[in-house]
Amino acid sequence: MSDNQLTELIERYLDGSMTAEEGTQFELLRKNDATVESRVTEHLQFIGLLKQYGERLELEKRLNAIHDEIDVHALKEEVTIHPTWVVRMWRNHHSKISVAASIAIFAILGTLFLTGKLNSHESNFEQLSQEIGKIKHSQETLNTRTNSIINDIKGSKRVTNPGNFRGTGFALSSNGYIVTNYHVIKDADSVYVQNANGESFHSKVIYTEPANDIAVLQINDEAFEGLGAVPYNFKRSSTDLGENVFTIGYPDSKVVYGLGSLTSATGYQGDTTEYQVSIPVNPGNSGGPLLDDRGNVVGIINAKQTQVAGAAFAVKSAYLLKAIQNIPSDSLSKSLTLNTKNTLAGLSRPQQLKKLKNYVFMVKVYNQ
Repeated sequence: MSDNQLTELIERYLDGSMTAEEGTQFELLRKNDATVESRVTEHLQFIGLLKQYGERLELEKRLNAIHDEIDVHALKEEVTIHPTWVVRMWRNHHSKISVAASIAIFAILGTLFLTGKLNSHESNFEQLSQEIGKIKHSQETLNTRTNSIINDIKGSKRVTNPGNFRGTGFALSSNGYIVTNYHVIKDADSVYVQNANGESFHSKVIYTEPANDIAVLQINDEAFEGLGAVPYNFKRSSTDLGENVFTIGYPDSKVVYGLGSLTSATGYQGDTTEYQVSIPVNPGNSGGPLLDDRGNVVGIINAKQTQVAGAAFAVKSAYLLKAIQNIPSDSLSKSLTLNTKNTLAGLSRPQQLKKLKNYVFMVKVYNQ
């Protein structure tokens, strides 16, 4: 493929003129060909620079228009017969002040851009794991270590302290495999998952894909007795723009439900591995399932855009399915078989949530 042909393909892909099938094929090409991915990134950066230049010209135009519209003499007569020092300064030096103001504004914008404050990933994009140290807890609880485990009233189940970080995970199978975000468990010394009844189980990380922000855990606790059949399945095809979606997770100590719709087929800065959704999410929602009205899992909540209210992002379920296929067989001590039957379809939302809450876990991360 020539450079011109590749450039034409990239332009068609970014402006949305490709068919759904062409778009899927091109995404696979990006995934498998580092050169193509690099070209797409360069194209996005070039478009961004053009946009910034256009915005700079527009700002300069607006500044000049404001300057031209100011009637200094009318202002002088409105304020007082004798101009104040401000009006005199403007009258005598307005050209210099206008230029200086413009230069100052551009200098500030330039500084923000160069330091990454204006358009950096970090300033607009927030991953949603939650640092428990920022939540109001007693000093005694905060100082409790991972191995501080107490028996509950029955003595048959165990609970652990809140941990250092918190996110959400959900069941892949009934025998203890859980998926969450990679950034939730990154650098963890130990990981526990807690169910809706407050029972916590030790888990181990068996597979990660940092590039797609996916981590697969396995509950390896003797107290874990297994789950019933997972009530949802995992959608393999793309979800349509405008489709209703919802999530359930642990931004708080109790499970929280969020409702919205799919607003973009790509994530932050055009990331094709993610969806953008209009669901209000908070730290702790990372790793929670994103489901459509029928109860199919279509993605994994992983971040939000801090400067746009209700704009969240979710890793597409297609990449979760690929990650599961990529798990080395010797990492699995039990079979990992995904459910293909969806028992949530046709149920009311409250009924769906009652079933779902038993398969969605708080992920608690401990580190030194």
